[in-house]
Amino acid sequence: MTYCVGMLVEEGLAMIADTRTNAGVDNISSYRKMHIFEKVGERVLGVCTAGNLSVTQTALAMVREGVHLNVGEPAETLETAPSLFRCAQLLGHALRSVRMAIAPGLQADSLNTSASMLLGGQLAGGEMGLYLIYSQGNFIEVGRDTPYLQIGELKYGKPILESGLEYDSSLSEAVKLGLISFSTTMRSNVGVGAPFDMLTLRRDAIVGDERRIEADDPYFVDLHDQWTRAQVHARRAMPEPPWMIGPRLAAQNG
Repeated sequence: MTYCVGMLVEEGLAMIADTRTNAGVDNISSYRKMHIFEKVGERVLGVCTAGNLSVTQTALAMVREGVHLNVGEPAETLETAPSLFRCAQLLGHALRSVRMAIAPGLQADSLNTSASMLLGGQLAGGEMGLYLIYSQGNFIEVGRDTPYLQIGELKYGKPILESGLEYDSSLSEAVKLGLISFSTTMRSNVGVGAPFDMLTLRRDAIVGDERRIEADDPYFVDLHDQWTRAQVHARRAMPEPPWMIGPRLAAQNG
């Protein structure tokens, strides 16, 4: 299991990915799921992966080698593609090709071959974007009304982003909400865990900031503790159901 999130706000882009790979309770490992493709001043791309590890690794290797989208055209990579949309096409083509090639063998052993990717970034002179690429090769682009995309174990962190993130949120607010969504997900699913890899990119800067957040990172630990305390305080401050108060008081006085 894994969890990855991408958030595109007016100020820029933030992408976060965990590193835990779970093949059973006695086989938990760490693999990098955030892959950065950067040429300073020309392009910064982040690719997060979820699902079958062999499918995503092979698809990324294929794209690094070069993909022919059309017969007779030269091979393209994420470093040479002329647009972010074209990069999404390359990744979708690679995912679909790999699944078609290896799925029969893996499915014969009852192995799940599904996989997905998040692609975000910007090319100089182009628009910043964020895409969710499915294993069938098709993809969707994030919109302003819902300025985030998730892959993997998304259900626990989704309410945090849904209720708090807006397109006009600051980039730092997006990072904070993204990390809270990871904290909530970790508490509910041991298949998601630190360290986390994070990429932030300010719009039109074409220079990415990449960092790794360990489980004992002071900010993440404090954020987790403060969020837990805030939830407890908010819950206690909520009014009791009015139809329950009378019977409770009667029981206490009786």
